[in-house]
Amino acid sequence: MTSAQATVEQVVRAQLAKALGGPRGIVESAVPTALFTICFLVSDDIRMSLIASIAVTAALLVVRLLQRSSTQFVLNALVGIGIGALFAYRASQSGGSEEDVARAVFTPGLIYNGAYAVVIVFTILIGWPIVGFMVGSVMGDATAWHEDKAMVRLCSRLTWVLAVPCVIRVVVQLPLWLDHQIGLLGASKIILGWPLQLAAFAVMAWLLTRNRTPIDLGPDPRRP
Repeated sequence: MTSAQATVEQVVRAQLAKALGGPRGIVESAVPTALFTICFLVSDDIRMSLIASIAVTAALLVVRLLQRSSTQFVLNALVGIGIGALFAYRASQSGGSEEDVARAVFTPGLIYNGAYAVVIVFTILIGWPIVGFMVGSVMGDATAWHEDKAMVRLCSRLTWVLAVPCVIRVVVQLPLWLDHQIGLLGASKIILGWPLQLAAFAVMAWLLTRNRTPIDLGPDPRRP
């Protein structure tokens, strides 16, 4: 571990910055879904909304390819849109109404947030918070961080912060989805999307700047 990353907070900050891809990665991940939702709320035309969203995502992908930079975040957004389109297609093929087709587009996101929340909370409850594995990935040992109780406590708090947006989305959006409230569902998709995620990241940043937890994994077995 270098002196530049001598605390748990510094390690986690570095990993979060890498995972998010910086401001550009955040925009590339958020814009396609937000564009689809806005287009649908304005036009009530699911096909046009999908085309517009996919076209913008494809343009972002071309720019990345021309610049020979990472396409990870654009591809993630494209996969998300593709899954939503697949659900919509299946709903239309089964004879669903326009409302059913539109509702189907939001189904994958609801499933994802529910499953993600369950997994994240489970890792906390068993004492292996998922943020800890971010720390382990830069330390060269996926589990060594677990020997430091202070690190486990901090990683648990950060993992709870990651879980909260997913839980909120499910609690708010599931009743709307069950009640076929497409307009409100779309609006909640925007409001509870990246604005909520950025708020969670701000809380994490606050936690990571108010403390300085030294990395201490116990005695080095190589020492005499």
